Parts: sequence; structure tokens; C-alpha cells
Amino acid sequence: MCGIAGLMSSVKTMEYKEQVAPKMLNTLIKRGPDEGGIYIDERILMVHRRLAVVDIENGKQPMHFCRGNEHYVMVYNGELYNTDEVRKELKDKGYTFHSHSDTEVVLKAYAEFKESCAEKFNGIFAFAVFECHSQKLFLCRDRIGVKPLFYCHKNEELAFGSEIKSVIKTGLASAEVDEQGLYEIFFLGPARTSGIGVFKDIKELKPGEYAVYQNGRLYISQYFKIKAQEHPHNEAETIEYTQWLIEDYIKRQLVSDVPLCTFLSGGLDSSIITNSASKQAFVKGERLHSYSVEYRDNEKYFKESLFQPNRDYEYIKLMSKHSNTWHHEVIVDNSELSEALVPATLARDLPGMADVDSSLYLFCKEVKKNFTVALSGECADELFGGYPWYHREEILYEDTFPWSRSQDIRASILRKGVLPKGKEYVRGRYLDTIKLTDKLPSDSKLEGRMREMFMLNYYWFMQCLLDRKDRMSMFTGLEVRVPFCDYRIVQYAYNMPWSIKAYKGREKGIVRKAFENDLPEEIVYRKKSPYPKTHNPFYFEAVSAKVRSILNKKTALTELLSKDGIRNIMENPESIKEPWYGQLMRAPQILAYIVQLDTWFEEYNVKLV
Repeated sequence: MCGIAGLMSSVKTMEYKEQVAPKMLNTLIKRGPDEGGIYIDERILMVHRRLAVVDIENGKQPMHFCRGNEHYVMVYNGELYNTDEVRKELKDKGYTFHSHSDTEVVLKAYAEFKESCAEKFNGIFAFAVFECHSQKLFLCRDRIGVKPLFYCHKNEELAFGSEIKSVIKTGLASAEVDEQGLYEIFFLGPARTSGIGVFKDIKELKPGEYAVYQNGRLYISQYFKIKAQEHPHNEAETIEYTQWLIEDYIKRQLVSDVPLCTFLSGGLDSSIITNSASKQAFVKGERLHSYSVEYRDNEKYFKESLFQPNRDYEYIKLMSKHSNTWHHEVIVDNSELSEALVPATLARDLPGMADVDSSLYLFCKEVKKNFTVALSGECADELFGGYPWYHREEILYEDTFPWSRSQDIRASILRKGVLPKGKEYVRGRYLDTIKLTDKLPSDSKLEGRMREMFMLNYYWFMQCLLDRKDRMSMFTGLEVRVPFCDYRIVQYAYNMPWSIKAYKGREKGIVRKAFENDLPEEIVYRKKSPYPKTHNPFYFEAVSAKVRSILNKKTALTELLSKDGIRNIMENPESIKEPWYGQLMRAPQILAYIVQLDTWFEEYNVKLV
């Protein structure tokens, strides 16, 4: 994986581009610690930082390809999982290759197929190709949106980058936030509306989109949409095909020229990935390494809840033994966890999922000491109905985002009169997403609602978690792959009847059934448990102290905040009945979010406009 950025402009001089190039590169060093590259001409600046994973010697970028009078330059971030198939198709058309890197395949596929190349790829990626001969820039993001790609189009100039900070460094955009950005942060955050970068003038290519920029004009097209279709299989065939799909994608993601490990929580999804990866390692005469995260002294303070019914430890131990992995437990200290809220904010360029972000950052930082690539189980819950809100009817049919059902707690931290239309803003974003839902005339009320719930999870909750995983891992120079994010799995799961998907009434029932003969029974039928959070009261005390300090300052942020509302959370943490976001963000995490807000305002010098 890597980091990319660029600036296409005939207004900015070569001297200007030469001055900003190293600044842009510096913003991406953590994403690509191994080497950097620059391409500059009168029209464009393209920069690349590389995390070398496949074909370390021959995958350098920016990569060039010349054919006749055609000259293409590309910067690329990602992995193709059907490299061999695309390479073979290009060879049949007369192309030759000088490396086994997927970068060369992507570049030559663009030269051959132009915009339609995106439809050939199965992988996670964001890339830019500049046609020197036609002065045209092509930007593309993977179907699911695993890899980020932000841009700013203004004054017949275009800047782009893997991260917001890279776009700001081009000078085309600045750290200005308008009313819409504030509504995003305070009433939807840590989620974002698809395509919106929160900062004024900064947008993001949506999952499954590409853009063409030429002669000062930007054209955006969507090459992948989730379509409603009749499910092609009966129950037995669905079980078999689900297993094949998941195992096929896991195998495709095990390709690496550097050491590889897995994240193992003892839950169903990470256990499937770990078990499959372990089998492949055994064939090679190797033993897989697995990693889990826990918080110091958490066993003393753990409290069972609907969203977190049990601890992971015993399940991890059972699964590691079953798959014969070298297992490593990373213990996160609570003081370190609170301090890591700062780098977690810098990694995301925005306030995020509080300690859920900072713990992942610390976890990935530790894993990176021994590994460069890891596999993780994100997205199965969104695709296969793993969350409680799929199964509790009173939440399922509630006409709002199920992971953030009430805006009252959000409004309570703001001064009276600040952002008064928060509920209306959230309602609009919800309805916009519902309108995207493709349905069949034959869908029952339940099937139709399950399709809507799928789209809400796909465009919101899943994107937030993918953003978190990419930012926290890449900020440590660790590449994390997510095998459940195969567009074939997405499309198949979308059209699977709920009675089959929720096999025997269980969350992810079809996945449990598909792998029941491969995993211990305790793992297969374990109740869903989310990413672990700290229960240690020290953490609450630590973030409370930080928030008290923030409230004593007079800043652009504190002018927006209600001190009384925030103090009420600190003094009555048990009064928070509904999470701020998701399943885990309650009083300690709300305070941590305020710490991240303060970090964001200060570090980015946010200007309200």
C-alpha cells in the first residue's frame, strides 16, 4: 500500500510545484515509509510514497509507460487480487511485462481499456493516471471504497490525495469548515456523508466512482452500483457458494513478498480468516502469526452488555490452538490510550471513533514491529446482518440511522442556538441513502427493509470502519487487508433472502453454517461481540481531565460547546442510555471525541466560515 497526491494546474508555475512537492510527500511518509517519487511538468505534479509489499525492486512510482506517441504516468495505492487474470488478458493483446507487480498491470490496463479498466479490477485501490499526450487526468477508487481518494476542484485546477492533509498542502484548499462541515462533525461524526470531506472545497470520490479531468472540467462517473437481482441459489447451494466466495478472496489476499499475519479476536469473521490463512501457511511449511488487542486490567472492570456480551480472551486461546498459530496479545495501557487520541486524529484528518481509533493505532504500531501486512475481518457484519439492529424489530423499522438513533446527546454538548437544524440534516442524509436502495417488485416489506438496512450499513457504518482501518494502520506503515470486501460478496449478500442470510434466526447465520465444519462449535455459535473497548475507570478520569482543560480555554471550538452539557456527561456518565455512535461510544468515548475535536481545531488551525 502507498500514499498518492497530485496537483493539475497550468496556473501554478514549475517553481511552485517544485516547492510544494516535498511538503505533499511529507504528509504521506507514514503511509509509504520505504521510498518516495515525484513527477512534474508544466501541467501536473504527481507524488508517491511507497510501502513495498509486492515486487519490491520493480514497483517504483510514479510509473511510466510509453507506446508510440502516447505517454502515461501513474501513481497507485492498493492491491489487485486478480492481477494474473488481467495480466493474461493484456498479454493476449500483445503487452509485455517487466515486473510481477500489480502496478504495471493497472497502468497498462488503463492504456488499453481507458475508463473501462476499472471494471476489470478486483481489489482495493485508488490511483491516478496522467496522459501526457492528451493532457487528461484519470482518477479511480475501488468499488467498495476501501482506499481513500480526496480531491479539490477549483479555479480550473484539481488537487487530489490519499489524505486530506495532502490536498491542503497543494495550496488549492485550506482548513476552512462551513456550516455543512460542522453538521457532519457534530451530528453525524465519526461517520461522513459519502463524497464529503468535511473541510470546505474538499470532496472524496465515492466507492465505485472514477473521474476524468481535462481542459479545466471534471466529469465523475459511477462504474459500480449494488443492484437488486433474483437470488440464484437454493439454501444448500447458498451455503456452499458463500463458503467458496469467502475462501477464494482470503486466498487471493495472501499474496505478499513480505511477512503477513492476521488479526484474531475470537469472533467468527477473524477466526474464518485466520483458519484459512493458517491452512495456506501450513502448505508452505510455515506457521501463521496472529494478533489480538486487550486493555490493561480490563478483566477487573469488564461489564457485560447487549452490545458486548463477553470478553474475547478464552475464544482467542481456543481459536489459536485450533489453527496452530503463534499468537501475540498486545496490551494497551489506558494512559497511553488517552494520549494516542492525538495521533489518531492526525491519522484520520478528522475527529474519529475516539479510543476505538486510538487503540487500533497503538495495536497496529505494535504489529508493524514484526509484520508489514495483516488480514482483518471487517465488513461481514454489515453484509450478512451481524449487528443487533438487524434483528431487533423496534430498531429495524425505526426510521433513522440505527447506530445513532437520537441526536439529543449530540445537541446537548452544543450551546443553545448552535447548529439548530441538526435533526433535519441527519434526516436528509438518511433519506438520501434510502433513495439509493434498489429493490425488486417481489420484495416483501421485510426484504425491502433489509435492503434499505444493507445500504445504510454499506454507505455509512461500513465506510466509517473502513476509513478507520485504513487510516490507523497506514499511519503506522502497516497494510491491513479486508477479505470480506470483495464486490462479489457484496452483490451476493445484497440479494440473499433474509431467511437464508439469518439462517436459523442467527446474526450472520449463513456464514456460521458455511463454516461450521471448519471451526470449533464455540466459535461458530458465539454471540456477536464488537471490537473491545476499555472498561477501566482510569480512562474515564484521564479524558475527563483533558476535557476540563479544554473547557477552560477560549477557542473557536469552545465557543460552540455547552460547558453545562459536557459537565453533565462527566458527572452523570451512566445517564447516557444511547451510544453517541455505533455500539461502544458512550460517556468516556464522547469525552474522548471532544478531545479529538480540540486536537483537530488546534493542529489543523481550523477556520470557521
